[in-house]
Amino acid sequence: MVHKKFAVAVLAAAVGACAQMPDNSIAPEKHNLQGEDTVAVSGTSTDSIQPAEKALPPVDIWDRLRRGFRLDRNVDAPKVKDYIAYFSRNEGYMARVTERSRRYIFHVAEELEQANLPLELALLPIVESAYDPFAYSHARASGMWQFIPATGRSFGLEQNWWYDGRRDVDQSTRAAVKYFTYLSERFGGDWELTLAAYNAGEGTVRRAIERNRRRGLGTSFWDLKLPRETQRYVPQLLALAEVISRPDYYRIPLHDVANEPYYASVDVGSQIDLSQAASLADIEIEELYLLNPGFNRWATDPNGNHRLLIPVDKQEVFETGLAELPKEQRVTWQRYKIARGDTLSTIARRYETTVAAIREANKLRGNNIRAGKTLLIPSASGPTGQYAYAVDERVKRRQSSGDGQKTSYTVRPGDTLWGIARNLKVSVRQLASWNSMAAGDTLRPGQTLVAYGGDSGSDSRTTRKVSYRVRNGDSLYRIASKFSIEIDDILRWNKLSKSNYLQPGQRLTLFVDTTASG
Repeated sequence: MVHKKFAVAVLAAAVGACAQMPDNSIAPEKHNLQGEDTVAVSGTSTDSIQPAEKALPPVDIWDRLRRGFRLDRNVDAPKVKDYIAYFSRNEGYMARVTERSRRYIFHVAEELEQANLPLELALLPIVESAYDPFAYSHARASGMWQFIPATGRSFGLEQNWWYDGRRDVDQSTRAAVKYFTYLSERFGGDWELTLAAYNAGEGTVRRAIERNRRRGLGTSFWDLKLPRETQRYVPQLLALAEVISRPDYYRIPLHDVANEPYYASVDVGSQIDLSQAASLADIEIEELYLLNPGFNRWATDPNGNHRLLIPVDKQEVFETGLAELPKEQRVTWQRYKIARGDTLSTIARRYETTVAAIREANKLRGNNIRAGKTLLIPSASGPTGQYAYAVDERVKRRQSSGDGQKTSYTVRPGDTLWGIARNLKVSVRQLASWNSMAAGDTLRPGQTLVAYGGDSGSDSRTTRKVSYRVRNGDSLYRIASKFSIEIDDILRWNKLSKSNYLQPGQRLTLFVDTTASG
């Protein structure tokens, strides 16, 4: 089965920049510190490698990963050299992606170790999504591991109106581990071919191998004619493993990540409003969504599994508060008097819920309802904008983040994304990106799309200059997400470089669109 995916938007700039590097790019000299019997210590020479049996417990997650590196990094390969040079030059990018990984990477390493897989795979979400669990590509791949819908379902990742398992941190990691194990067995333990198949699909790699066999050519990854993206994909991971094996030598700033759990899984036992769950855990709802990005809406799936990931230091207070809150009070209910002409589907759309949820709440067997009767409807307890990471809110934020004059278009029967893009004088890729869609997604009559064109600037009537004070735990990514702006704009407005670290109390100047959601 083919797992065909493309680079996610959040990493596209990095890949594009690297693609422009000349073939003779100068990279640091070879420092291959691999071997299952040795452990590389960051910033040391090969003379100071310590025997594994004498090594102290891992200092942090990066030390733990290095001890589990098992792949031949092939640092003499031109594309690996190019990516080593790229990562070495872009300290800011490495700082950001490793900071973003801090919630998840320990748990990823745990799953990989339990399956006896190389720990280099814990770096693959950097290549796939820059460790963004909300990443979505134009190939309809989603989550940290970038599963497309069909492959996700094949590995047990449920996808429905309430929930998308491809974004679920724990479930998608377990699915990725199963997929790696399957592919590794199919390719005889050759990890370069396994990684290529994860990116391009098993069938694509097998056909390339057969072509070379018929011609009497080599059948290693480096010998095969594979899609251009796949030719870059494997070298990226090998280069990442190399620079993380010696961060001091390559001048790579790694965010401090302890070798300990960041979150715990708690069985809630029923549907719960995510705003209420965040309040019980005494955390921001943004933090709850970042740990539970699989939930599409304002609450957990009423018919799905009821586990929530909670920061370990908040687990006890959350479980205590949850035990005191009856199940019937974990979501807000509204009473709705059925009007003539109403159907369950129209009511469900009005209240942003599903027909199944209304049927279950009101113990209805079918879809027949009677005017004048009253229905109980589950609904969000907080204002819509509070659920900033829910699907509808992410679409609105994306639609508010373009540059230039905003144009709205209502989809009519027979419209296509290509036709609308042509009429609005934008590319299909741009139009899909602004509306959080893939180019092949189906349009619905009545659906509203947005596009941008013309000039824009800080003198717009809807743009305000804001002085923002950096708080503990803030990052450029977090601030950009909070205000629906771009990291590069923050850097430009404040004359910062990507290598600068933010300090608590530091003042930043931001130009914020007051019409943006969230």
